[in-house]
Amino acid sequence: MAQKPSHIREFQKRFPDEDSCLNHLMRTRFGERFTCFKCLKESTYYRVRGRRSFECEHCGYQVYPTAGTPFEKTRTSLRDWFYVMFLFCTTRNGVAAKEVERQLGVTYKTAWRMCRLIRAYMGYVDGDYPLGGPGKKVEADETFIGGRDLNGAPDDKAVVLGIVERGGDVVTRYIFDRSACNIAPNVKKFVKQGSRINTDDWTGYQVLTERHGYEVETVNHSAKEYVRGDVHTNTIESFWSQVKRGISGTYVWVSKKHLQTYLREFEYRHNLRQQPALMFELLLQAFPKVQVE
Repeated sequence: MAQKPSHIREFQKRFPDEDSCLNHLMRTRFGERFTCFKCLKESTYYRVRGRRSFECEHCGYQVYPTAGTPFEKTRTSLRDWFYVMFLFCTTRNGVAAKEVERQLGVTYKTAWRMCRLIRAYMGYVDGDYPLGGPGKKVEADETFIGGRDLNGAPDDKAVVLGIVERGGDVVTRYIFDRSACNIAPNVKKFVKQGSRINTDDWTGYQVLTERHGYEVETVNHSAKEYVRGDVHTNTIESFWSQVKRGISGTYVWVSKKHLQTYLREFEYRHNLRQQPALMFELLLQAFPKVQVE
């Protein structure tokens, strides 16, 4: 049974102010007591008034729990950061920077940066692990996102490859084009040998059998064949529908430069769909400084 997601009242009770967020950050990263980096004694660290820091009870050495996190060089309230992270975990289609700007009363530039870093952080926490295994079903499919159709051809659109394990996780990658030289390396990287791969009739997948030894079963979409027994790509197609609804309905348009970061956001929510209560909790467990692609 799927766990219930967190509610806004629970968030407000848990993080009522800036101090509660900073204390959580300190406990998560360093614990209640730890060896001082300067005097090397087991110490309790106490909050320094007026700063985002804690000091050693013995020598006064100060530790900044925001250092090395996405919050390191920001003057925005930690509670605002935590609240936006909460919004990302309790919505199905994402949160627009304009909505963050309206709710927090910050500038659009600040709101956009917060959303961008949180998406990158969600991708870090989710990770990309190999899918499938002997006898397991994996679906692979590519789609076009954004841009405009030029004379009936998707020349201006971004090409994205998606790989999903039936009943399991999904991995996406923005690729240069639909050729086998872009599809095959990603499938080989993220799909374990022995998996049964389901694809459509696109020729770019033929090399998976010919050169890489995968068992590939296809459905002929060109002939309007979408299901043949247990062979289909409906799972990944459903994920694409969710991504496109989110982008067109919430974000309206996404550039190719930042597309992969947006995709990681949708991956995160999909991969934790059976445990929605964990979405926010996992983001609260570690706070590395994530490099944005």
